[in-house]
Amino acid sequence: MSVFLFFTPMDEIPKTYDQKKESDIYKLWELSGFFNPDNLKGEPFTIMMPPPNVTGILHVGHALFLTLQDIMIRFERMRGRKTLWLPGTDHASIATNAKVESILYKEEGKTRHDLGREEFEKRATQFAQNSHDTIVHQIRKLGASSDWSREAYTLDDQRNLAVRTAFKKMFDQGLVYRGARIVNWDPRMQTTVSDDEVEWKEETAPFYYLKYGPFIIGTARPETKFGDKYVVMHPGDDRYEQYQHGQQLEVEWINGKVTATVIKDEAVDPAFGTGVMTITPMHDAADFEIAQRHNLSMEQIIDFNGKLLPVAGEFAGLHISKARPKIIEKLQKKGLLEKVDEKYLHRIATNSRGNGIIEPQVKEQWWLAVNKPFQFNSDKIKGIKKGEQVTLKQLMRQVVENGQIKIIPDHFSKIYFHWINNLHDWCISRQLWFGHQIPVWYKDGQIYSDMEPPKEKGWVQDPDTLDTWFSSGLWTFSTLGWPNDTPDLKTFHPTNVLETGYDILFFWVARMILMTTYFMGEIPFHTVYLHGLIRDKDRQKMTKSKGNVIDPLGIIETYGTDALRMALVVGNLPGNDLPLSEDKIRGYRNFSNKVWNAARFVMQNLYDLPASEVKLTDGDQKLIDEMNQTAEEITKLLEAYDFAHAAEMLYHYFWHTFADKIIEAAKPRLNDPDLRASSQKMLSLILETTLKLLHPFMPFVTEAIWQLKHRELLMMAPWPMNVKNQKSAK
Repeated sequence: MSVFLFFTPMDEIPKTYDQKKESDIYKLWELSGFFNPDNLKGEPFTIMMPPPNVTGILHVGHALFLTLQDIMIRFERMRGRKTLWLPGTDHASIATNAKVESILYKEEGKTRHDLGREEFEKRATQFAQNSHDTIVHQIRKLGASSDWSREAYTLDDQRNLAVRTAFKKMFDQGLVYRGARIVNWDPRMQTTVSDDEVEWKEETAPFYYLKYGPFIIGTARPETKFGDKYVVMHPGDDRYEQYQHGQQLEVEWINGKVTATVIKDEAVDPAFGTGVMTITPMHDAADFEIAQRHNLSMEQIIDFNGKLLPVAGEFAGLHISKARPKIIEKLQKKGLLEKVDEKYLHRIATNSRGNGIIEPQVKEQWWLAVNKPFQFNSDKIKGIKKGEQVTLKQLMRQVVENGQIKIIPDHFSKIYFHWINNLHDWCISRQLWFGHQIPVWYKDGQIYSDMEPPKEKGWVQDPDTLDTWFSSGLWTFSTLGWPNDTPDLKTFHPTNVLETGYDILFFWVARMILMTTYFMGEIPFHTVYLHGLIRDKDRQKMTKSKGNVIDPLGIIETYGTDALRMALVVGNLPGNDLPLSEDKIRGYRNFSNKVWNAARFVMQNLYDLPASEVKLTDGDQKLIDEMNQTAEEITKLLEAYDFAHAAEMLYHYFWHTFADKIIEAAKPRLNDPDLRASSQKMLSLILETTLKLLHPFMPFVTEAIWQLKHRELLMMAPWPMNVKNQKSAK
């Protein structure tokens, strides 16, 4: 065990902790080389940092995941593990495109098409680099002890190689294919959007009941109804038993008579509205599936700019928002408007990245097949034999079901399984310019895919880019050098923990499980720890419009990093949202000062601590035993990923037990020649041990105290294990 070495005279110990020196402490850690696992020994412990999007600056949610992961890494490093916390950033294709296009239009009144692809990519790359530099600075400010020598970026050369390799392998095996299916189309950004990036917003809008021959149908979107020539009802609905599947009826409709065909399908909810509906297969996902089941014809009504096509007759060329009231006016004149519910509450789909309203469209895109069987050539997944035919969906379910991957908190496993059960093929192409351009080339109806473009002239590369989550799905192994067989890959994969927000369980966590089990034949991580969202003191979502956003750098400047870290951890149970206020952070700044003041008092009273072994009194030995018990309980809590209770226990032990009781009770005994040495030794042991226990949570103030009296870094001090009385040294 380390002992105090009096490098700083007791009368020169500052009266208060100077948080402005935190950057100097971080430099000391970096210069030591111990962020790099190559300089460490022991069993590997690996965390891949969730790469922040290069679209701006870090927010308090980033501060939370950085704090939790740093606690894990510092704890395991002090326990003698060969820790790797690999940092990186994400090019965030759709988010960065949206941001750069917004800036371009605001500042220059131009679109990306005015610049051209090459110039736009240059602008986006520079924007991403500037954002990256800001983010990396902020990560350091938060005390993240990550290995910067291995920093990765989802769009750098190594990750580009990994993405091309991954696409090529899946293409060759038929898991990646091109086909026309319904997609989430954003007319504003002119790109497809994944199901998980669709944000549903409630709005009150008119709901129209329309006469369709002998039926009454309901819709909030009359502008899609021009091509409706199928009327669908549940086969068990007695109200419509006189109508037969396939029966045809002539009905008066928006632009004249149409021949309607009756379709019986169990997808219809008899309890909703009148229990009968018409379908628009090319502009609604549920309608598209019905049309596919019954091999129905499809017709596009709305173009990719959100305007009506010639099928709409007199309304052709109008944007749907302008056409809607005109269409209703015409229906009313024709006597086809039965009634209107003006206060119909429904959900509309929007692009969470660009905020545009989603218009479903059938479009030729690249897809990843999740239900297509392939031969699995690994024996590392429990319950699946090498050579067995499996699907990606099976792999994703199996590794969680068999316990190889544990999700914390456990109830998110059920949510995960529900999502897997309803998983469709993944649309992986995006109509964007910044990102991984799809490695496919076309010529005279031929399709070519390889690591490099074809040598012959005349081939044209697919202009689309891959969904951001395709590249970030490779994160646990592409960051370690895959597709090359590197020492890092052998040493650090599978990783130990994936810590992230529950809101990207499907965006990212599930896709990493999909990609890793397929390409590596093993799990990407053993444990998934899901934290909640940070909300304001009233549990409202933090938004700029509400003015309740907490800026982590501003907080650090005022209260110090350790205060923010403790405020983010105490009371923060996995999977639960955390209310955070400046008052709470201020309270932990006071705790930082308490730790400093208590440590200063103890140090100032150790100047004559004997170098020989000190015999502790029974009372002092009991205090040491109680401290050991506390250290043991905190260790168990950290092993169980219960950071909130570990932090709270440490807080109460240091302030209310050590500072308020033990130190106060020891003050008179420090003046007693017979009890002084025992009291000094007891205080020294408890202070040293609690500094170690506190270090993963409050690295700066604890390291600052430690450096006053020690040659080595507290970051590398051994984790407390049953502390015993030892000889002192000067």
